[in-house]
Amino acid sequence: MVAAEGRKLTVHFVGAGPGAADLLTLRAVRLLERADVCLYPGTYLDEQVLSHCRPGAALIDTQHLNLDQITEHLAEAHRAGRDVVRLCSGDPSLYSALAEQTARLDTRGIPWDVTPGVPAYAAAAAHLGKELTVPLLAQSVVLTRTQARSTAMPPTEALAAFAATRATLVLHLAITRIRTLAAELIPEYGRDCPAAVVANASQPAQLTLTGTLSTIADQVEAHDLRKAAVILVGPALAPRACHAGESHLYDPRRPRPA
Repeated sequence: MVAAEGRKLTVHFVGAGPGAADLLTLRAVRLLERADVCLYPGTYLDEQVLSHCRPGAALIDTQHLNLDQITEHLAEAHRAGRDVVRLCSGDPSLYSALAEQTARLDTRGIPWDVTPGVPAYAAAAAHLGKELTVPLLAQSVVLTRTQARSTAMPPTEALAAFAATRATLVLHLAITRIRTLAAELIPEYGRDCPAAVVANASQPAQLTLTGTLSTIADQVEAHDLRKAAVILVGPALAPRACHAGESHLYDPRRPRPA
């Protein structure tokens, strides 16, 4: 299928970033500006993101649609020769159902591509002013979730197994289980391990809570947080974490080519 101006039509999966309209990539903005149809996750998106869409574009909120219904909208737009963007909250590589959606398009022979976006955890870390990898303290970041009313976790990905690494943990889709997961993490990280929660990162309704594994659940429950929140845990979040060590890359004693 070819657009009127000669471009081959492709379904574009686009990372919408954490929600703020000015955190979209330039490529994402260009795709939105020329899209005839835009499917977006209304639950997680600041409506200002849609201000990048051209006047007259069809805007479809997917929060009440299943994957088959979403796929049908994508396929229908493609058949009609219309440019279509499927916005994904954060970055499409994390918890976006990209694999399922693209598999459905593949069975129909519909081409697609992916444009990355700023992940919510990166926006949360930026707001906290924290580097999640601190020399000699934490050099790994684990991006995971816990199971509530959702898809089962693989048996090899138990939270306790990740906690044993004492890496920086970033938990998505887990805010309603904050008290349970804090209790699971305390044996490895300790009660005083820093913890933070950033809800609606980068959006006008952003809320940031900081504390420890022994206090963070009380704060979350007091604010009745139930969605769109990222949980961060680990010693890298401590106020003086940078004193653990400095990067060898920038060490003045490291030999450098002339």
